[in-house]
Amino acid sequence: MRKAREKAILLRKSGASYKKISRELGIATSTLAGWFKNEPWSQKIKASLSAQVSWANPKALELLVHANRERWKNKHEEYRTQAIKEFQKYKSNPLFLSGIMLYWGEGEKQPKSSVVRLSNSDPEMIRIFNLFLTKVLKISPDKIFAWLLLYPDLVDSVQKNSWSKTTGLSTNQFKKSIYIKGRHPSKRLSYGVCTIFVSSRALKERMLKWIELCQDLLRAQAHLLKND
Repeated sequence: MRKAREKAILLRKSGASYKKISRELGIATSTLAGWFKNEPWSQKIKASLSAQVSWANPKALELLVHANRERWKNKHEEYRTQAIKEFQKYKSNPLFLSGIMLYWGEGEKQPKSSVVRLSNSDPEMIRIFNLFLTKVLKISPDKIFAWLLLYPDLVDSVQKNSWSKTTGLSTNQFKKSIYIKGRHPSKRLSYGVCTIFVSSRALKERMLKWIELCQDLLRAQAHLLKND
């Protein structure tokens, strides 16, 4: 069996499918699956073979695309359902509502984007949003990043240190700054503009849902005040 397994490994690494190996060596495909299921290199070969089959068979490719769409549709619905539960849990928390309101006003709300991104020239807004991410949502700081938009006469390291002190972000969380180029190189904003962001499809879906729920809550309160 040891020699058979060694031959199976050689065939698999050459790109052979389980069926091909089974025909050549007389080993059951279930046995092969058991041997290789935890091998990363075998999983890559499996993905490659699946892709070849899909491209060679338009119908299979169409079914694969449809299945992926349904899978992501279900995942997005899960995220939104989670957001509803979280909103009920945290809606009395001022920091939670502040984070949502800040994002409603200043955040990037493209539904197709998987990035939660907020930009502002006011360090206090960035600080509060960072607290919202870390203290309420419990997002690890190593998942949160920022970058600065600066005029040419601003010193990158000086501005990063300044934003770090006022926002609570570590200087290690700052990506490469972007400098504005134009006819007027002098600074317009003394500290530039800071963008704080987290790459997460789940968080983006939840943020957009929270904004909807917050709007509903405000409309309901406004209606009560109107009829009071």
